[in-house]
Amino acid sequence: MDKNLKRLSAQVDLSDFMPASDEDKEYMVKMRESTTFFKDGVRRLRKNKVAMISFYVIVIITLASIFVPMFWPYQYETMLGMQPGQPMDASFNNLHPFEYSSSEQARIAAGEKVFPHIFGTDSQGRDYFIRVVYGTRISLAVGFFASIIVLVIGIVYGSISGYAGGKVDIVMMRIVDIIYSLPDMLMVILLASVMRMTLTEALEGTVLEKIGSNIISLFIIFALLYWVGMARLVRGQILSLREQEYVLASQTAGAKGSWVIRKHLIPNCISVIVISTALQIPSAIFTESYLSFLGLGVNAPMPSLGSLASDALNGLSSYPYRLVIPAIVISLIVLSLNLFGDGLRDAFDPKLNS
Repeated sequence: MDKNLKRLSAQVDLSDFMPASDEDKEYMVKMRESTTFFKDGVRRLRKNKVAMISFYVIVIITLASIFVPMFWPYQYETMLGMQPGQPMDASFNNLHPFEYSSSEQARIAAGEKVFPHIFGTDSQGRDYFIRVVYGTRISLAVGFFASIIVLVIGIVYGSISGYAGGKVDIVMMRIVDIIYSLPDMLMVILLASVMRMTLTEALEGTVLEKIGSNIISLFIIFALLYWVGMARLVRGQILSLREQEYVLASQTAGAKGSWVIRKHLIPNCISVIVISTALQIPSAIFTESYLSFLGLGVNAPMPSLGSLASDALNGLSSYPYRLVIPAIVISLIVLSLNLFGDGLRDAFDPKLNS
C-alpha cells in the first residue's frame, strides 16, 4: 500500500488535493431518492399528456355521475307532468333544451324560480339531463364491476393453469378454447334473453330485485364468457415466471403452490393485469350499452346510455339531440378509457421501456 502511495505521489502533486469539508461529505453521500417499479411507472404516466387528460376526463365524468343526482332538483324516474291529485300535464312532454312547460312559465311569471331543463325532457315528461347523468352512472358501474368479475375469475383460472402445467393446463386451456370458439354476440344475446326471464322470477321479493334481473344477467354473462382473455394472459405470464430462481427456491423450501402464486407470481404479473383490466372496462361498458340498446340491458325506468339511445330512435327526426347526447357520452367514456389504458401499457409494460 505504501509503495502504491509513493508511486502515486511521484506522478501527482498531493498538495493540490484539499481534504473534504463536512458539507462536501454530506453533499456527496446524499443519494438519489429510492424508487420502485410503481413509482417509475407513475412518473412515466404523468409525462403522457394524452393519458393524463383522459384520466381527468374519466374522473370528472365519474364524480359528476355520483354527486350531481344528490342536489339536482329532478329525479330520473319522476314524470314532471304527473302530480298527485291533478290531471296529467302534457306540456312537460318533449321539451327542448332550456324550454319550460306552460305551468312552469306561469310560475316564472308569478316570480318563482324554476330550475331549467338543460337537455329538455323526454316523451314522458322526465328531465333528460338527470337521466343521462344517471345512465352514465349505471354504465360506469356495470363496466367497473363486470371488469372486476373478469379480473378475479381470469387471475384464479389462469394462475392455476399456468402453475400446474401438464395435463391440468391442457384440459383447462381446452375449456378456454371452447369458450373462445362460441360466437360472442349471439351467445350474449341468447343468454341475456334466457336469464332475463329466469332471474325475474328468482329475484322477486329479494334485495336484488331493486338492482334488476337484467343487470345481474349482464354480470353472469361476463362471468361465463369474458374472462378467457384475462386467463390466457395470466397463464402466459405464469408460465414464463414459474421457472425463475426465487420460485424454485420457494418450492425447495416447501412452500405450497397457492402461497407461491399469491406471494411471487401474481405480484410480478400485476402490471400486465392492471393494463388488461383498464382496457377491459370500455369493452364492458360498450357491451352493456348495445345490450341496453337492444332492450336486454337495465330494467325500466332505470336508464343507461344504451337504453336512452334506443328510446331516442322513436323521435329521431324531431329530437335528434336525444340520440346525440348519450352517443357522445358513450364515445367520450370509451375513448378516454382506451387512451388511458394505452398510457398505462406504455408506462408499466417493461418490454416497452427496456
